[in-house]
Amino acid sequence: MSIRLKLLICIPLLVLLMSSISFVLFQSGKNVQESYHLMMNRIMLYKEVSYEVGENMRSLNRFIMQVDTDSFPEVEKHLGAVLELRSRLDGMNTIGGSGLPLMNYSHLIDTFVEQAGQMITEIDGQDANSLAGAYIEAEQTQRFIREEAQELVDLELDQYKPIYAEIMSTTAKLNRMGSLLVITAALLSICMAVWLSSSITGPIRRLVATAKQISKGRMDTKAPESVNNDEISILCRAFNGMIDNIQELMKENIKSAEKDRLVKELELKMLQSQINPHFLFNTLNSIAKLAYLEGAARTSDLTVSVSRLLRYNLQKLDQAVPLREEVEHVNEYINIQRARFRDRIAFEMEIDEQAMDGMVPCLTLQPIFENAFVHGLEQMEEGAILTLSIRYRSGQVEIVISDNGAGMNRETVARLMGSIQQEAPHSSSKGQSTGLGTHNVFKRLHLFFDGQQLIEINSSEGQGTAVLFRLPFRTSA
Repeated sequence: MSIRLKLLICIPLLVLLMSSISFVLFQSGKNVQESYHLMMNRIMLYKEVSYEVGENMRSLNRFIMQVDTDSFPEVEKHLGAVLELRSRLDGMNTIGGSGLPLMNYSHLIDTFVEQAGQMITEIDGQDANSLAGAYIEAEQTQRFIREEAQELVDLELDQYKPIYAEIMSTTAKLNRMGSLLVITAALLSICMAVWLSSSITGPIRRLVATAKQISKGRMDTKAPESVNNDEISILCRAFNGMIDNIQELMKENIKSAEKDRLVKELELKMLQSQINPHFLFNTLNSIAKLAYLEGAARTSDLTVSVSRLLRYNLQKLDQAVPLREEVEHVNEYINIQRARFRDRIAFEMEIDEQAMDGMVPCLTLQPIFENAFVHGLEQMEEGAILTLSIRYRSGQVEIVISDNGAGMNRETVARLMGSIQQEAPHSSSKGQSTGLGTHNVFKRLHLFFDGQQLIEINSSEGQGTAVLFRLPFRTSA
């Protein structure tokens, strides 16, 4: 769930929850107010009737007894007010289960209105004693109205007493429920806020911690990825992808730097082993021609082989060459060794022409042969055999260099195989004319073929040694 969707769900949900609680509390208060308002309207109506009837009697007193004609409009005003209040009584519900008290009250008002109206209309035709008697009757009716109003108020209070108790009980329940709802809503709001903030800030804190570890150089650190498909999870996956890319680039840079370092180291060793090589190369060519002119053919051939060997060794070691050139270079090296060992060593080759166009690092085969001569065959007086086998199989070139010499123990084999993943040693083996050790050959093959090569060494003391290269077939560097 995305962060935007979480916010769109949580915030309206909290607002809706608080609005619902407010609406429930408002409705409960409104019901109580309506009930109280209805009861007070009825009581106030009784009080208003008593007040208007009393005011009407006072104005009639001034108009009839004191013969104050200016008070007549006031008499009509209060009498009209009594009639209006009387009409409002007709719209009221009965009290309890009986409508008799309210009916008696209405009749008393009607009687008072009739008495007051009769006194007003007959004021000129009656004598003072008759008017006084009518006034006394109206005054008595007023007293009855006031007493009946008080009785109605008492009845209203008695009628609304259980209702009021029920309203108060309901109000207390609603207040408790409202308090519970407010507390529940507050707890839910806090929980949702904590959950929402932790779901947002938690991954961000872990991502910041990962970035701090990476800034300290710990490139193996990864940002924890969440199963949620939100924006922060996408950011963490992108961050981890960036870390993986950086690690791959660092590995490639390390490999490239190691390759350059190894090539420079080998070139330095070559320079250390050469004494003015170009002068020596030209001198050997002159000796070969002189030997040929003097009729020393074998000396001339040997000198040419040494010259070609020297010229091949002067190549850039970071260049790749076809396997065919490596085999030709090995032949020149074998020619020189034959002049030295004569019939003590036999050299055998089994070459598949299909594999000759495969590219390999320069000076790959000669150091292996040189190692075989120096450590395996040099001490043998007779019967030494050195074999080179090259085959093409399913997109790969298989090279086997074997001898029947002194062999190696398991520790030496393990050390040579371990050198593939380690730095090549800085010291060369004793007696190597090129300065290129087996360690360097293995390392250069590993860098050239990006670890896709296969190298095996089968050897035991006294049983000879076989070195197997299984390399990807490449026609370009």
